[in-house]
Amino acid sequence: MTQVQVLVLLLACSIAINIGCAAGLITVRIGSGWARALLVGGGATGTALIIFFAGVAAYA
Repeated sequence: MTQVQVLVLLLACSIAINIGCAAGLITVRIGSGWARALLVGGGATGTALIIFFAGVAAYA
């Protein structure tokens, strides 16, 4: 992998983690428990990464 590809992957992971944290915090804020917030945040993180990897696969 080139240096640019590594940096893009790190950026995608960072964005996915931010999306997951935001989704989890919103879930806690609306009154759900921490367990549900963790599941929602993990699902949002996974979904964001799947969309990124699907885009990379379609481009390649």
